[in-house]
Amino acid sequence: MAEKTNPAGEPVIARLRAEVGGAVLVPGDPDFDKACTIYLGGLDERPAVVVRPDGVADVARVVAVARETGVALAVKGGGHSPFALCDGGIVLDMSTIRDLEIDPETRTAWAGAGLTAGEFTNAAHEHGLALGLGDTGSVGLGGITIGGGIGYLVRKYGLTIDHLLAAEIVTADGELRRVDAENEPDLFWAIRGGGGNFGVVTRLRYNLVELRTVVGGLLVQKATPETISGFVKLAQEAPAELTSIMNIFNAPPMPFVPDELVGTPIIMSMMVYAGEGEAAERALAPFRELDAPIADMIETMPLPGIYPPEDEDEHPIAASRNLFTDTVDLDDATLILDRIAAATADMAATQIRVINGAAGTVPADATAYAHRDRDIMINLAAIYSDLADTDNQHRWIDEFTTALAKGKPAMYVNFLDNRREGRIREAYPDGTWERLRAIKRTYDPTNVFRVNNNIPPADA
Repeated sequence: MAEKTNPAGEPVIARLRAEVGGAVLVPGDPDFDKACTIYLGGLDERPAVVVRPDGVADVARVVAVARETGVALAVKGGGHSPFALCDGGIVLDMSTIRDLEIDPETRTAWAGAGLTAGEFTNAAHEHGLALGLGDTGSVGLGGITIGGGIGYLVRKYGLTIDHLLAAEIVTADGELRRVDAENEPDLFWAIRGGGGNFGVVTRLRYNLVELRTVVGGLLVQKATPETISGFVKLAQEAPAELTSIMNIFNAPPMPFVPDELVGTPIIMSMMVYAGEGEAAERALAPFRELDAPIADMIETMPLPGIYPPEDEDEHPIAASRNLFTDTVDLDDATLILDRIAAATADMAATQIRVINGAAGTVPADATAYAHRDRDIMINLAAIYSDLADTDNQHRWIDEFTTALAKGKPAMYVNFLDNRREGRIREAYPDGTWERLRAIKRTYDPTNVFRVNNNIPPADA
């Protein structure tokens, strides 16, 4: 769980007000509750103070206060991380770090870590440029990048970190460091998959790709063992331009679902083809032929269309786990349907992402994200409304994961929730883990950055 010790009392708050140029918010201030709102619901962490920095110097001052006082420090970007809050501590709200410089000639960009994926995508689109940034427009740029970045363009263009050229980061000593392949390369390696363990990333420099139009949208079909396993096989064999995210769940009432199918298992897939025209139609045809679509909303659209509007009032309470595998066969598909049928959650779902392609062409030791050889990522989720049922829903998730897992355990650090401290080890192979711990000792020996999927410093 998030850090619950060393509460920030009045002396700490007074020091922040004296030293920080940006807003310092405490309970009762008009914007405090909004600043403490994150995407997930059901979390009880309540910070003592939220700081909205007015520039990088403020970030360094906040880090210094946390280091010198021992007060827990959480970093919030888009608010999708369960570690964006800490009980009684300081929340550094990076949403004010929003500068953006795009150079169309070199196809590069410097971006403030507080921008969202949707905001960056819209701005880059004006120049006909793009960057793969996950599947949700409201996610923060800094958070998704330092965990790896798996999204709608992953099979064609790789992970977000595969396009990261440099970054600026405030480390535990309060120093602002520019890191890249030549400058402090170990730290640059670590922030490409190691999460927020090494400092507060303030700016990121990306290499962009030329992409203006995609063919994408929802494809809805009946879920059977045959359609699930068949879909995965097609997705593995599809051209790299096509990335899909398949969600399996029992259909709730929806405008495009016939009444007789409500309550029955369906596949709802978001398809994105990086391009357009006949090649896109050829790539999509086998999926449409797999089973007669209940709904087919796939169309040619500008790239920003992959991020539809979101409901700001939606804050689901969810139990979830994540794993990697290389196949989803008929037995696996049957297991998925059986487990969903037996679930007691308001909604139980299995999400399958085929991520083979460009991400796998990068050497496993090139970045801290090391699962380059795994073809498929699966997310299991139980969305529920009664907090008294939390343990039951997490138990269902754990048992489901155990039944579905194959081979050596592995998971994606960006999808690890704050109830799973023990699973952080599954995010990294042995060599990667030990290297990360050594780098952590160099840059954060006292574990200032501990409100996260924490990697402890190596022993002296």
